[in-house]
Amino acid sequence: MIIQANNIQKSFGTLQVLKGVDFTAEEKEVVSIMGASGAGKSTLLQILGTLSTPDAGTLFIDGTDVLHLSQKQLSAFRNRRIGFVFQAHHLLPEFTALENVMIPALIGGESSRHAREKALELLQKVGLEARKGHKPSELSGGEQQRVAIARALVNSPAILFADEPSGNLDSRTKEDIHQLFFQLREQLGQTIVIVTHDEGLARMCDRTCRMKDGLFV
Repeated sequence: MIIQANNIQKSFGTLQVLKGVDFTAEEKEVVSIMGASGAGKSTLLQILGTLSTPDAGTLFIDGTDVLHLSQKQLSAFRNRRIGFVFQAHHLLPEFTALENVMIPALIGGESSRHAREKALELLQKVGLEARKGHKPSELSGGEQQRVAIARALVNSPAILFADEPSGNLDSRTKEDIHQLFFQLREQLGQTIVIVTHDEGLARMCDRTCRMKDGLFV
């Protein structure tokens, strides 16, 4: 089991957003989380991705009890074992596609040469090797999202979390990005958890969990 979360609870003030959620994901599984706005999907994803701390519950990721790590240990764990793709690409505008992909590897202590090799290999996998020297402003929305996916994978994470990864894309580009996730699962054995409103993407996944009012239904 790559993810094992039990009784995850989270409140903001008097509003209880997560009411005791259990969630698991197996190695190489692609799981979608769906639900109306305000159901708690993104809050759960932030907690599973160690960006936010629950008020109660337990969370093991790749065998590690992440809720008992220090902030420094957690940052290092997140850099090595977790990849994120958001609706907004969050690419650094002053850097090329290649440099953007290299950044997490450099932060993780990789040599520049090794980081560059891994980044090139991933840009090839996402079909953007020919665009490696382009800055984000010179890339289409779909190309920017492919760079963001390559960047999320550069440290070979145990899990890739994606929050509405195709929400800003036109229908043709959206389909390409959806297919890419499943290609990466085949090529890299990647576990992927996707929060989405897209029924088409959810149908492609191994399993869909639907949230309502802070719980899975």
